[in-house]
Amino acid sequence: MQRHKSAQKQARKAVKNRERNRRNASILSTAVKRVREEKNKEKAEVALNAAYKTLDRLSDKGIIHKNNAARQKSQLKKLVSALQPSA
Repeated sequence: MQRHKSAQKQARKAVKNRERNRRNASILSTAVKRVREEKNKEKAEVALNAAYKTLDRLSDKGIIHKNNAARQKSQLKKLVSALQPSA
């Protein structure tokens, strides 16, 4: 157990920050996973737009670096562009 008030407060903050970071990581990985798993081009484009929105929101908040978001968006767009349109 922490002895100082400041250490106790920092421990409380660490718990909240850890929960927030895990939640954001989960939201991001789910959005990316939905794009990668989709085989239908039209549905993949819908999922891609949702992933773009998530990536932009997290990079605006500073949770991920803007270049990281740009790189992931580029990779996902390349993946969706390579899909064949369904007949």
